[in-house]
Amino acid sequence: MKTRPMRVSDVDQVHAIERLSFPLPWSRESFIREIREIDNSHLLVVTDDEARAAVMGYACWWEVADECHITNFAVAPAHRRKGVADFLLERILEDAKAGGLIRATLEVRLGNAAAIALYEKWGFTAAAMRPRYYPDNREDALVMWKERI
Repeated sequence: MKTRPMRVSDVDQVHAIERLSFPLPWSRESFIREIREIDNSHLLVVTDDEARAAVMGYACWWEVADECHITNFAVAPAHRRKGVADFLLERILEDAKAGGLIRATLEVRLGNAAAIALYEKWGFTAAAMRPRYYPDNREDALVMWKERI
């Protein structure tokens, strides 16, 4: 597996994973805007070493002061439970630390036990709750923090 910056040419594959992963997916235009216009945005894709064009997973994160704010993170269903998420999260944290960031944060659906377990494995802890955060079903969001990258 390898990570590299997301390119506009990756957006169709990324958006397909996004639609399979979330009830309220980002639009294609949102990913393109993140790539082209948001200076503090970082976008990564994970590809298979042997099939570099195939996107296995992706992540978006923002630099906010000394923080890494993970805004979007997904793995293609065919590649889940194969270490892709761990590999990707490790790269995000390495990149953020190399950029001088100190801590990391994210929001996750309270009912997404697999994601919460992944983040806890990497040292994120629950810090707050955002009641009725998600507009599709009014599900709460758990705010998680990693105090030291």
